[in-house]
Amino acid sequence: MTYFISLFNASFLFLTLYLTLADAATFDIRNNCPYTVWAAAVPGGGRRLDRGQNWPLNVNPGTKAARIWARTNCQFDGAGRGRCQTGDCGGLLQCQAYGSPPNTLAEFALNQFQNLDFIDISNIDGFNVPMEFSSVSGGCNRVIRCTADIVGQCPNELRVPGGCNGPCPVFKTEEHCCNSGKCGPTKFSRFFKERCPDAYSYPKDDATSVFTCPGGTNYKFIKALPISSALLIIISITLTHAAKFDITNNCPDTVWAAAVPGGGKQLDKGQTWTITAEPGTKGGRIWARTKCQFDASGKGKCETGDCNGLLECQGYGAAPNTLAEYALKQFNDMDFIDMSNIDGFNVPMEFSSVSPSCNRVIKCTANILGECPNELKVPGGCNGPCPVFKTDEYCCNSGNCGPTGFSKFFKDRCPDVYSYPKDDATSTFTCPSGTDYKVVFCP
Repeated sequence: MTYFISLFNASFLFLTLYLTLADAATFDIRNNCPYTVWAAAVPGGGRRLDRGQNWPLNVNPGTKAARIWARTNCQFDGAGRGRCQTGDCGGLLQCQAYGSPPNTLAEFALNQFQNLDFIDISNIDGFNVPMEFSSVSGGCNRVIRCTADIVGQCPNELRVPGGCNGPCPVFKTEEHCCNSGKCGPTKFSRFFKERCPDAYSYPKDDATSVFTCPGGTNYKFIKALPISSALLIIISITLTHAAKFDITNNCPDTVWAAAVPGGGKQLDKGQTWTITAEPGTKGGRIWARTKCQFDASGKGKCETGDCNGLLECQGYGAAPNTLAEYALKQFNDMDFIDMSNIDGFNVPMEFSSVSPSCNRVIKCTANILGECPNELKVPGGCNGPCPVFKTDEYCCNSGNCGPTGFSKFFKDRCPDVYSYPKDDATSTFTCPSGTDYKVVFCP
């Protein structure tokens, strides 16, 4: 994939990604400012860009916590050592680490949860360059901008030469830096948010500030440095404790709960099984199995959701099964959660957060079994079209697919739940890392 980053005189920055390589994203970084800037990227290094010049940069799939920014008023010697007024990275032309405030940031993580790219712009550490970050592929339409006159209107407490600092670098307090992971907006974060509503204004401003595109999307990135400069930086909060999942059976019949990681357990009506998952866990799944029989050694068979005949699941369950899916402490220290009917449906389910810092409730409780299309009906469940037909139209093996009549059957009944593999825009939700969750069968 290819990204374009431009620095220009207009008061904003464009970031558009163009997919040209299967194994790397190429960011074409362009300066449209009326003066020289020194583009910086981690990973990537740095380069002087006079007005109109470009810098192509390849970034591998799976890259996390990547940043691109502009440095201003720099002087470097022949060895690439020197200093910049804003965005300086240890006095090096070729940046090895993030830049110092103030600097406007574009951030991204490629091919992450559900093979999605996560992108954002941030004002958390301030502002030095107007910016736009946008996708150009047909499968995604994202435009993030921060183009306001932040430097000209900067509060006196945050003013610095060449930029408008963020409150965390200035005051270094819990209120502004959110080191404990619990904080809210302040008058200074609101100053940034009112002017750039799509950009991060404080560390927990995730709900309105993180955007996704399918992995392989194309982007263009253009930075604009106006006469007045400002800065954006994101601070990620590190939380190390495991997330707790309370799994409860409210169904009238016994189910055999399954979790990867976690194993499995028989749950009679009203019983709860508590598991934990470590930060950084990816590809986590929780589901119910029905009509199971296991011997004393934990071997047997289930009608739906069976995981190779084991009570203690080591791998994913067989379709059909209603899925709760999660990845913990990923991009910007967020958890990503969803429910999925891609593999079909066997038990009504609710997947929700229980921590005060997040309020997410995902449900699929419709009468899918009773209304299941004949082509998808199986004993004990309603299968997904991919397990039944195994074609690219339904399985999206090529990465290019859209909704079908069968996926719309599921989406109409459970609108917040994945109905086909590229159903990301309405089906993936986030919570701050460290959130605890509950899964309820037959809520």
